[in-house]
Amino acid sequence: MTTTDTAAAPAMSEHWQQVYRQLHSHPELSGQEHGTASLVGAELRALEGWEVTTGVGGTGVVGVLQGGPGPVVWLRADMDGLPVQEDTGLEYASRTAGVMHACGHDTHVTALLGACAQLSEDRPAGTVVAIFQPAEETGAGAQRMLDDRLLERFPKPAIVLGQHVAPLPAGLAISKSGPLMAASDSIRVRFTGSGGHGSQPHLAVDPLLMAASFVVRMQSLTARQAAVPSGPVLVAGSLHAGSRPNIISESAELLLTLRTFSDSQRDGMLDAIARLARTEAEAAGAPVPPEFAPYDHFPVTVNTEGDTERIMATLTDGGVPVLPMTHPLTGSEDFGTFGTAAGCPSVFWHIGGIDPTRFTEADQALMLTEHTIPPRFPSNHSPRFAPDPEKTLPAMITAMVTAARAELARTS
Repeated sequence: MTTTDTAAAPAMSEHWQQVYRQLHSHPELSGQEHGTASLVGAELRALEGWEVTTGVGGTGVVGVLQGGPGPVVWLRADMDGLPVQEDTGLEYASRTAGVMHACGHDTHVTALLGACAQLSEDRPAGTVVAIFQPAEETGAGAQRMLDDRLLERFPKPAIVLGQHVAPLPAGLAISKSGPLMAASDSIRVRFTGSGGHGSQPHLAVDPLLMAASFVVRMQSLTARQAAVPSGPVLVAGSLHAGSRPNIISESAELLLTLRTFSDSQRDGMLDAIARLARTEAEAAGAPVPPEFAPYDHFPVTVNTEGDTERIMATLTDGGVPVLPMTHPLTGSEDFGTFGTAAGCPSVFWHIGGIDPTRFTEADQALMLTEHTIPPRFPSNHSPRFAPDPEKTLPAMITAMVTAARAELARTS
């Protein structure tokens, strides 16, 4: 396995380093990216040739670079942070308590701005549309921009390109054609019982017991599909009930995350989870059926066949090594919403953000043979996730510019 020689990569200017640190230090939650959008707008307006529109879909920013006749290529970066308390120890760590760029969207924004700067300098033929999207973490941002007439107000794309930082060696990209990332649904399940005193459980109907039993039983829904390629993933991330040890509460609420890879798999799992919750409540003698509410839906991210192979070959020729994937990732994205709405191809890839020298031969063997990230590296959404900007950003800018220029040069 080889990675880009970051020493030979284009030097990362101090300006973009400062932009990255500013973004990292001031993360904003989904739909609240006002400061980020203001920074993005100012940076784009400082570049020659970019027409800038703010407030698209709420806090989204769109830049358009007209370079003469040719294809229209959309380049997308997401902007929002997460409700995570940072624990990286970085000198430029988040200054907002309880909010962090734990998914690396600050690298996405900075890399796209850097790519816009390079494309502004040589003005290739065709049109570049830079999409700075809000609210990816809730699965709502792309659709909000589309609902704000994104396709009617700006040049319609021939292809949409996007990238995401990952805990891989900096400069190494991974991708595949077809399903790349899972669909995701958050699910709220609320059991209602009959409260009472902890000393007299026989006089109550305990919703916490229902919820606990439900969590254990729902594991069978995925365990029975362990042999299915790209089987579903189901996890309970939150369970809340009661306020004191001697009070049996009236209700218990669970928050679940479900990952699936097809519409039929998703429909089947949602039906099974709801059925299991109803059965658990009935068995416990609950006074009312449980509440069941899916929310924050992300579609399956699908890379277009043919276009993906072409762009990955382009990246390789441009000095960005690509490690082919055999199975889709269980993480989720709303990136694919743009290509689906536009009726055009879309290609997404992940690119490393960790200093390559930190990876041992055993780490590299694990990635090559089992196609998994060594668990000792903090992953996206961890309070300790910290891409190395000096090594990551040049590679991400190179990847985006290389892919964009190649697609702008295509005549058919």
